[in-house]
Amino acid sequence: MAIRGNLSEASLADVLQLLALGQKTGVLSLARENSFGSVHFDRGAIAHAAIVNGRDRLGERLVRAGAIDADALASVQAALADDDRVLALALLQAGTVPSDVIARELRTITEEVVCQLFTWSAGTFAFEPQVASSDGTLISFSADSLLMEAARRVDEWTQIAKKIPSLDLIFELDGSRLQQSGVVLTAEQQRLVPWLDGTHDVATLVERSGLGEFVVGKALYELITAGFAQRVGRSALQRQPAPESRVAEHRNLGIAFYRTGMLEEAIREFKRVLELRRDDAGARYHLALVHLRRQAWDEAIEVLRDVAASPEARPAMLHALARAHEGRGAFDEAEAALADAVRRSVSGDAQLALSQAIVALRRGDLPRAEERLATARGWSVNQLPVAAWFHYAGLAAAMRGELERAQQLLEEGLMQYPQLAVLHNDLAVVQERRGLYEAAARTLEHALLTESTQPHLHRNLGDYFYRAQRFDEAAAAYERVVRLAPAHGAETWLRLGNIHYRRGDQAAAREAWQAAIALDPQNAVARANLASLGDAATAPLRGADVDEARRVA
Repeated sequence: MAIRGNLSEASLADVLQLLALGQKTGVLSLARENSFGSVHFDRGAIAHAAIVNGRDRLGERLVRAGAIDADALASVQAALADDDRVLALALLQAGTVPSDVIARELRTITEEVVCQLFTWSAGTFAFEPQVASSDGTLISFSADSLLMEAARRVDEWTQIAKKIPSLDLIFELDGSRLQQSGVVLTAEQQRLVPWLDGTHDVATLVERSGLGEFVVGKALYELITAGFAQRVGRSALQRQPAPESRVAEHRNLGIAFYRTGMLEEAIREFKRVLELRRDDAGARYHLALVHLRRQAWDEAIEVLRDVAASPEARPAMLHALARAHEGRGAFDEAEAALADAVRRSVSGDAQLALSQAIVALRRGDLPRAEERLATARGWSVNQLPVAAWFHYAGLAAAMRGELERAQQLLEEGLMQYPQLAVLHNDLAVVQERRGLYEAAARTLEHALLTESTQPHLHRNLGDYFYRAQRFDEAAAAYERVVRLAPAHGAETWLRLGNIHYRRGDQAAAREAWQAAIALDPQNAVARANLASLGDAATAPLRGADVDEARRVA
């Protein structure tokens, strides 16, 4: 008999206990918004659990464990449905991976999934009975033991969540403090260390380490509580929930990868959609967006050219094509594509008008840019302009020399988008140009509270501290810049070298100035500084010298 209900009325623990006591065989399906999970029962024992598009799959775990190499796994998976149990049976039949290794990894995945499902306090469930499988089950264990483990984890997670309330938080390890303490890290904590560099959020730690959310959360919580790790920011990008159908699964996985900056993975998923459905315009459009993010303008144009030429092409396709032409510097082609998109729009599209303004700004046509910006705002009568509008409107006002108006526009934008780092940075630049130096520094510090991974923010803050002769604070800002983006700019390395020299650390100064020259071989100041240390910096660098300086950078 089928069982259906709502998790707000009957908890998952109650449902699992009911099925276990009844020695049921079948599948319990759970749905919450766009997430979908399942727990398989065999005579009251839990035999498998999965979440569609779950982060940790059997194949990935076996590769990480060294049980199979990626190429061999790909050849096995090529002809299989996207299901861990199907893959497990295929590997067993081929004799590729020992059965105990497969069973161990499947059990770990099942435990992680059930514990994750335990956190679902809302959603629906449905149990469909089935006949016991003639193939038997690869794993089978008592629901009671897993319920106790899940309950323990829920209790522990209540404490963990006080320090790690969200997976988009970014933490950084205090290596010097850890080394001085003499504390020996657990194996799980050691696996997190390479990613605790102030640039990866907790979700990325889970993905890269393969440990699961709870294990990562517990290990990180212990490091935070001991004072060895501290929160430094929040990632700007959010992850996309998983879909249900196979084509939609690959498409939305691609979108999720795109939004998290995993562009090669996104390309792979969109190409899989096109393999399944050649005429999928949505996949082509998103594949073009990936190429735009990569600044692969020609590839984006190639993907869009045939689609955009169709009379049925949506304005969004032409908009993306215009962005690719703009990236190549082909402004005439960009304007033509935008004009075509505007003609095909049912009503005024503020985004298209904004893009026309951006192209005009890049061509130096300030009157045209301001006219299009005004049009974009007019077409946004019933809603706020997008954040980018305030960025470019502020830029246009600053280009005209109207700094007070630029500041007003940016402050208006920040009232609507207070967490957007680019507007804070724009405002800080305008404030500095107006001579409001302390206000500019406060604006940058506020931006870094929510976006700590943008090197230009640290660079601008470092420049302020440098001019104010607050050299320790400047050094800290510049060091974060070169760690995030070693090739960010020769001037950053130059000033970092100057600070090291003031501190009496000539070796560190030399390395920084060499890095500056690697990025800018004609940098006269860096060469003169090296010459003051007795280095032969005034002669043109030889190829080997450039390579070595780049290595330092």
